[in-house]
Amino acid sequence: MSFVQIQCTRCKTMFRDRAGRLQDGYSRQCPCCEVVLFFADDAQHPFIKRAMRSARQARKEQREAEAIRIAAPPEPRAAPRSRSSSTGRARVHGRSE
Repeated sequence: MSFVQIQCTRCKTMFRDRAGRLQDGYSRQCPCCEVVLFFADDAQHPFIKRAMRSARQARKEQREAEAIRIAAPPEPRAAPRSRSSSTGRARVHGRSE
């Protein structure tokens, strides 16, 4: 899961949000000054432009990493070991009752 740094247009506080959420039409409230920020592809404010550009780049990298992971053959897994293996707890001998 990728996150993007967002700078508030009013109070200049930096906060983060998921890159998958930052798409055209998304709105988010600043956690500090509580102004509502609207994210659009044609936004004029440089802070919004930067956040949208970073989100697009993060989503692209995430898609590429997912494609590589899917294309790679799965790694063989080791057989699961039982709890009563020889390296586990030793049985106590000569126990008196």
